[in-house]
Amino acid sequence: MLGAEAKAAGRGGVSAVVRATGSSFRTVSRAVAELSGTEPLAEGRIRKAGGGRKPIEELHPEVLDALDYLLEPLTRGDPESPLRWTCKSTRALAAELREQGFDIHHVKVSELLAANGYRLQANRKVIEGGDHPDRNAQFEHINAQAAAFQAAGDPVISADAKKKELVGNYKNGGREWHVKGDAPKVGVYDFIGELGKVTPYGVYDLGRNEAWVSVGTDHDTAAFAVASIRTWWMTMGKPAYPQAKRLLINADGGGSNGSRNRLWKVELQRFANETGLEITVSHFPPGTSKWNKIEHRLFSRISQNWRGRPLTDHETIIGLIGSTTSQSGLVVRAGLDTGSYPTGLKTSDAQMDSVSIARDMFHGEWNYAIMPQ
Repeated sequence: MLGAEAKAAGRGGVSAVVRATGSSFRTVSRAVAELSGTEPLAEGRIRKAGGGRKPIEELHPEVLDALDYLLEPLTRGDPESPLRWTCKSTRALAAELREQGFDIHHVKVSELLAANGYRLQANRKVIEGGDHPDRNAQFEHINAQAAAFQAAGDPVISADAKKKELVGNYKNGGREWHVKGDAPKVGVYDFIGELGKVTPYGVYDLGRNEAWVSVGTDHDTAAFAVASIRTWWMTMGKPAYPQAKRLLINADGGGSNGSRNRLWKVELQRFANETGLEITVSHFPPGTSKWNKIEHRLFSRISQNWRGRPLTDHETIIGLIGSTTSQSGLVVRAGLDTGSYPTGLKTSDAQMDSVSIARDMFHGEWNYAIMPQ
C-alpha cells in the first residue's frame, strides 16, 4: 500500500509517504521496488515468500525441549515441575513458557503440540487388575457351560448390581434434546435427600435377551442379590422355562454375589429349596468384572436411556429402566424392592455346612453347583 501511494504521487512520492505515515525511507523504497519488479507474485500472495516474523521454533529451537519438559515432568525426572499438579492446558503451558522468557501465545502452543504428535486424550480403563494364569481357561469354561445349558433348553443368566443412584432432583450425566433454554433445572449440591439412594440389581437372560431389574432401597447384600434373582424367576424365568430343572448363573468374583461370600451360598440354597432348581454358578476371574455380559447388554443401555434426566423419584427410575430397549430387541422389566437387607450379618460354619454344594474339579472356588434339598 505504501509503495502504491508513493508511485502514484510521482517524483518525491517516497518522501511524502514517509512524512505522512512515519514509516522508514528504506521500507517505502523497498515497497516501490517490489511493485516495480518484473517477477510476478504467486496467486493469492501480496508479498514474496519469506516475509514476516520467523516462527518461534526457528528463532528459539530450545522452546520445543522446554515444552516437552513441562508436559512430561515425571519422565524427565523433575517431580517439582511447576506444572506437576496443575491442568496442562495450552494457556497454562504458554504462561509457564513466558515465565521462562519465551514470547509465545497459547494458540502457538497448540500448534506446536499438534505438530509434535500430542493430542487431547482422556483416561482409558484398560488395567484390569490381577491377571490370573487360568483367566482364559475360566472364560472357556463359562462359555462351554453356557452353550451346554442353552442347548438343553435351560436358562443362563448374568447377574450383577449396577452402581448406586441418588434419587431426587439432582444432575444426571449426559444430554438429551430440549427446546432451547428449556433444559431441566436441578439442585446445585448433591446432598442425599429423604429418598436416599437406590441400587439396581439386574438379571439378564442371555438366551432370550430379556432382563429383570430390582431397584432396591436398602443395602446391596447377598440376600438382596438372591431376592432379585428369585423375583426374576417368578416373573420372567419360570414362565419362559416351565420345564427347567437347573439354572446357570454367571456372576462377578466380588461384591454381594462374590465367590467368597458365604451368605450368597446360603441364600442360593434357600432359593434352590424353594424352586427345586439345581443352581450352577460360574464366577468371572478376578479383575474381569467388565467382561460380564450384563454390563454392556443391559447396564450400558439403561445409562443411555436415562442420560440427562434427573432421577427425581422411584417411579421415574422404574419407568426409565422398564422402557430401555436396543436394536437387538432387548426387553426389560423392573420393580421396586423396599425390603430390609441389613449388613454385617455373620454366616456361621453350621449354616455353611448345611449348604449342599458340589464344587467343580476346575477351580471349585469359582465353579460350583448347589442342589435343592
